[in-house]
Amino acid sequence: MGSFLSTTFDSLPPLQDLLLPTPGVYATLLNIWQWFPLFTTIQWLTSWHPAGKGSVQSHFNIPGRIGWFIMEITGPINLVFILYNLPAKLNIQTLPLPNKLVASLYLIHYANRAIVSPFFAAPSMSPMHVFIVVSAMFFNWFNSSCLACWLVGYNVSTIPGVYPNPSSPSLITTPEQIFEENLAGKVGTSLLLPSLGLLLFIVGMAGNIYAERTLFSLRRNEADKKHSQPQPKQQPSGNGNKYSKVYIIPPKTGLFTSILYPHYALEWLEWTGFALAGLAVFPALSPPSLLPDVLSPSTSPLALGLGAPGGSSPPLRLAPWLVPVVWAAGKLRVPVLPLPAIVFVVNAVANMLPHARWGRKWYVGKFGEEEVGGRGAVVPFCSWM
Repeated sequence: MGSFLSTTFDSLPPLQDLLLPTPGVYATLLNIWQWFPLFTTIQWLTSWHPAGKGSVQSHFNIPGRIGWFIMEITGPINLVFILYNLPAKLNIQTLPLPNKLVASLYLIHYANRAIVSPFFAAPSMSPMHVFIVVSAMFFNWFNSSCLACWLVGYNVSTIPGVYPNPSSPSLITTPEQIFEENLAGKVGTSLLLPSLGLLLFIVGMAGNIYAERTLFSLRRNEADKKHSQPQPKQQPSGNGNKYSKVYIIPPKTGLFTSILYPHYALEWLEWTGFALAGLAVFPALSPPSLLPDVLSPSTSPLALGLGAPGGSSPPLRLAPWLVPVVWAAGKLRVPVLPLPAIVFVVNAVANMLPHARWGRKWYVGKFGEEEVGGRGAVVPFCSWM
């Protein structure tokens, strides 16, 4: 056992290569990260989620606002750290504007999630178990590391190949060739999908915030109404916050007409838009002849994203649920696949969907099926989902 642990730790990359990933480490992280949905099967089997509505008393609890801030700020801090330090290490003078724009979308989302929502919008936040906080920190670190490396310009080949095998020399079969073909037309129709993605991101984020703020407003109104009425003498809540543990089922209006968790569905729309906007991300580590204005003269193997001297970064062995997406991208001749952004969408849905399902069961248990009114968790009028 000791020998196994020693061998395992010896095979881990140096800490500096995890903080500022090399192309090989990036490929390894992405290889691991794409399989996250398998871990969420545990969430389908158990309703244990000691945070928010499901919070329980425990010596391992962290104050809700602080715990939420810690777990949500991990991603943006890590992203900024990598984007600030890794380009200089690779002798990249500056990142292309589309890369910076896509990075800013991520940071805007998490500024709301980590700061505005817990400290300025939420009337109260229940204590969170340290396990939830640490798990979310790992999620956000993995995700932001993969996204940051992609935005810096790392690319990976895939097994099976990203694009169909050529049947004639005239066929375009690699991201680099497609990128060269589309570079001159970037200002034209090739910006249609990224522009649509930006619109979807804005609509999704606005809707997500609106739905969340609606829930906060309902909780405030319910607590204020209860507080204004004569109440039998009760033990005061532990934190002295009259909004603590006050919940109300949203009425069947607006975004809540057919589902109970529109803020989840709209966040998925938001990240789908993020992935589409990522189609405009330029591979900054492409040969300088393609992007002379954003690269230094360096053409070392590392600067070209080819990994350490003597070998290239390992290929990505696609998870089965990603193969159809990659195949479709090849058919559509997408210039450079925003694979980390696609993995993020899949992982976000896989992580949040079981929470929404258990949340609907919680609403039924507390308010009854009649009050739920046949609404689904995130699928309209679907009692199971």
